[in-house]
Amino acid sequence: MRIKRILLVLAAFVFASAQYAQTGQAPAGQQAQDRDLSNPGPRCDIVRDDYMEGVTPTQVQIQAQATLRKQLEDQVWQGRPPMAEVELTREITSASAETVIKNVRERGVDFDMTPSIEKKLRKANANDEVIEAARQGGPKVRAQTAKLFLGPGEAGAQEIPRKQAQGFDAVKSELDPDKAIGRVDDFARKYPSSTLLSYAYSFGANAYQQKGDVEKVAEYTGKSLKLKPDNLMSLILSVEVLPLPQYIRNHPADRDKILRQAESEADRALQLIPQIPKRANEADADYEKRLAGVASGLHAALGMVHLELAGETLTGRPDKAELAKAEQEFTTAVTTTAHPNPSDYYRMGEAYGVEGKLDDAIQAFMKAGEFGQGTVIKTYANEQIAQLKKRKAQGWPASNTSVASKN
Repeated sequence: MRIKRILLVLAAFVFASAQYAQTGQAPAGQQAQDRDLSNPGPRCDIVRDDYMEGVTPTQVQIQAQATLRKQLEDQVWQGRPPMAEVELTREITSASAETVIKNVRERGVDFDMTPSIEKKLRKANANDEVIEAARQGGPKVRAQTAKLFLGPGEAGAQEIPRKQAQGFDAVKSELDPDKAIGRVDDFARKYPSSTLLSYAYSFGANAYQQKGDVEKVAEYTGKSLKLKPDNLMSLILSVEVLPLPQYIRNHPADRDKILRQAESEADRALQLIPQIPKRANEADADYEKRLAGVASGLHAALGMVHLELAGETLTGRPDKAELAKAEQEFTTAVTTTAHPNPSDYYRMGEAYGVEGKLDDAIQAFMKAGEFGQGTVIKTYANEQIAQLKKRKAQGWPASNTSVASKN
């Protein structure tokens, strides 16, 4: 139930649509008819900022974020000292495995797992789940996690006062977005100096994310990152929102600043990803896949940043250098995970379309429809494909090399 609860809380934001105009020159006799398409602007004739509505994130993205959030949960000291080996052994023999695991996750243990200790615990009838919980609860692993989430200066077990820890637990366990927001604000009022406040704001941003309030997501991630610039979860939440068209439209004067901020935060998050601790007995290949799954969404966000920047130039034409960056970031996003997000292929199609690479765009939209079966992306991707094929038939220039078709 706990894992299910975490997964439910982690509903990731999906990108809203931003249709870009088609580039290239219309054939003779068609320029007057297609003038709006041959003179690109920041948006195409079809503007659907809600085309992603109802699309769920990939399981890879959900699991990656769930793992990170769970590491944060498990490092919080609940006001009791870590369990000694003798105490843990005694509890293994007298309590259920579920109870033992719960207590270990709440308190941690005061020893690092060794083959000798593992042998003793198994002799006391500890199962694999108990052993793994004890391994993750050891000082070294907790220090790794604390370093990742709380920063190098605060690594190690944190002596969080009991009431403060209980308040944070109430924040992270609340499923109702409105109630969660209320608990976050209450926690901030009561514990303004808490080392956990940055992460309370992360959960507040997540709650606003579920409500679809991009302004509040940006506000709460901003509060979080002001306290802890290397809060990975807030960085991820922030870069998912900042490049969105509906957010940028609300801040036209700060457009370039916002996009550069998103680019900087995405780069910082990508630098933090290698610090995610490796799981016990996790194969190197599986570990790399797990990290790549987290990075995939950040590359998609960078793709969105460059796609937005490509639409604003002094000449009124798309910036080809920014388009090339967008294409590369979206390509990285879809090729580094076994379960690509259909929105990333859709965005890739937009980038190719703006640059006049019609064949590439068609292939990308086909992939978007393939991975977006049963969603509105499939419908919109099919519409884009039909439009692009029509333009090809009318003699619009097209590229014959398709990156999207190779994935």
